[in-house]
Amino acid sequence: MTAEATPSLVEATGGPAPAGPSARGRKARAGTAYPRYVAGKLGGAAVSLLAVLVTSFFLFRLIPGDPVKYMTGGRQVSAEQLANYRKEFGLDLPLWEQFTDYCGKALTGDLGTSYQFRAPVIDKITEALPNTLLLTVTAFVLYTALGIFIGTRSAWRHGRPSDRVNTGLALTLYSIPSFWLGLLLIIVFSVGMGPVPGLFPTGGMESGDKEGFAYVVDVAHHLVLPVVTLVAVEYGQTLLVTRSALLDEMGSDYLTTARAKGLRDDLVRRRHAVPNALLPTVTLIFVNLGRTVAGVILVETVFSWPGLGGLFYQALSVPDLPLVQGLFFVFAAAVIVMNTLADLIYPLLDPRVGR
Repeated sequence: MTAEATPSLVEATGGPAPAGPSARGRKARAGTAYPRYVAGKLGGAAVSLLAVLVTSFFLFRLIPGDPVKYMTGGRQVSAEQLANYRKEFGLDLPLWEQFTDYCGKALTGDLGTSYQFRAPVIDKITEALPNTLLLTVTAFVLYTALGIFIGTRSAWRHGRPSDRVNTGLALTLYSIPSFWLGLLLIIVFSVGMGPVPGLFPTGGMESGDKEGFAYVVDVAHHLVLPVVTLVAVEYGQTLLVTRSALLDEMGSDYLTTARAKGLRDDLVRRRHAVPNALLPTVTLIFVNLGRTVAGVILVETVFSWPGLGGLFYQALSVPDLPLVQGLFFVFAAAVIVMNTLADLIYPLLDPRVGR
């Protein structure tokens, strides 16, 4: 076949056979992959929140106790008065009707009215939320920074005595129940034991007689032991994940190349190894933030901290069903939202995810 005949053959067959997907098609798919990924994650989060809404209604109705009798304060009341209380809070309705009413109001932001406080549940949550955020965010920042710092140092000095001590201490503290550690700290540093005097308050958030800067110092004084409890229990997980991720990176070829170019060991760690090793830690940071908000119940109860955890314990003892349901939904929503944020951010850090 002559060279002159080749163009005509190409035209007759409609052009050369494609060797694979076109570059334009690959770009189009790459451009739509992340939006589809985001839509899937948001849809999954919405389904999870609805499941929590349904679960919270039925779960806490298994708790023994009559909230109506609690509202009477132990007084002798007639059957008619008890019936009026049940009618006031909708407890005389069939269970399915209570459920549909609860779901309908919850979707509009109305979580009901607290039995014991006779106030909207959303108002009680809004009132206690800043106190919980003060405690959890302070502890979260400290244990995240501490875990990353010690974790990178331990990985870079893998096998040395300092690494073994740090890892062993992290594992030990991570396995200790937070309420037990909190009680131990109260005994030693609040009540005082032996030569150690009582240095910190046994509970609460403030003394009640301070103003201005003295009030800030007083709150910080009350904040020390609850924060130390959360930091001691939680920093170990961040340390272990950071250490493990950095150990995986230390044998990579690009680190060998960086050292061969004459870069200092400290510079190789900070500029090259640590940024790549922090991807799993970033995911853990978001998950931990939601988990800390939800898991602060025991710590707040031990230290009588006036936050969502203490409010949940108080509502559970009644049982104050609307308040318990609302708080349970908030705790679960914190975990779900933070997990979803971690899922959405991870593909931005590692483009291989979500493609």
